[in-house]
Amino acid sequence: MTTSLPSQFPQSNDMTVPVPDPRHRNTPLDQAQGLRQRFAGLQCRFVPLVHNPQVAGAGVVMERLCAAFGAQGLRTLVVDAAESASPPHQLATVDLAACIETLSNQVSYLAARGLPMHYLDNRATMAGFLEALRMAAGTADVVLLHAGALDLRRIFAGRTPRPVLLANDRADSLTQAYGAMKLMSQRLGALSYDLVVADEVSAARSHSLGERLADCADHFLGAALRLVAQVDPLAPPNAPLRADLCRLAIGQLASFAATGGPAHDPAHALAALPFLPVPPAAMACQRRPVQPAAPLELSGAR
Repeated sequence: MTTSLPSQFPQSNDMTVPVPDPRHRNTPLDQAQGLRQRFAGLQCRFVPLVHNPQVAGAGVVMERLCAAFGAQGLRTLVVDAAESASPPHQLATVDLAACIETLSNQVSYLAARGLPMHYLDNRATMAGFLEALRMAAGTADVVLLHAGALDLRRIFAGRTPRPVLLANDRADSLTQAYGAMKLMSQRLGALSYDLVVADEVSAARSHSLGERLADCADHFLGAALRLVAQVDPLAPPNAPLRADLCRLAIGQLASFAATGGPAHDPAHALAALPFLPVPPAAMACQRRPVQPAAPLELSGAR
């Protein structure tokens, strides 16, 4: 199943990118400019969004997350490296920054299907891709990286992110999300996750789905599901932001220790949001059920 991207995210690779002049590319004019280039992008927060082939609303989720970050005054670079994304421009391995397309004052986009493999090193990691994005991100405050669990495991090697999982109201999407959680918890060491339910369901139903996933994650993996949010793929782009999605976005910012630059105060932003009860899934890590939730039927996934 392919990812359905909203109209503001490109679905093809036909954008025109100027050919960089090799005589001037990345050549600092003086020492100060050289230092600015060297430390450009150190403020970027990387938010890994785990691709789920059973979920068709990933494009809308990316759009709404960009809006949630934008509500905090932050600019977002969306990097779509999932299997359903468009391939990168042919110059991406030469000048990554030149291939980033500006969609608005707060959102830019990079098609990157297969691009992380160009950064595969002798340890079978793709950690160099993060550094390349950090340098190419320019003024972006957040890099929203959409990719498969295996790629994210290699890209974030040596780090401990809090991945954002995707699911919908179907059992196979929850099974896929659990499989991604299992891979990243065992091979990356990530034990804290968030979940976005991309479906036209109630808040109570989305929290119930999160509860089922959290039960299995806690019992089999020792992992915890921290926050659950819901995105309606059929909602208009100008629909008001949901409080649970804003909390998830702010929680992601709080989990990332930014280096340098003006400090972002997530506690202040949380206080400004309307009251939202803590979902049951957020408390799932405090208990260890004897058996996993029956609807998921994940007993063979040990």
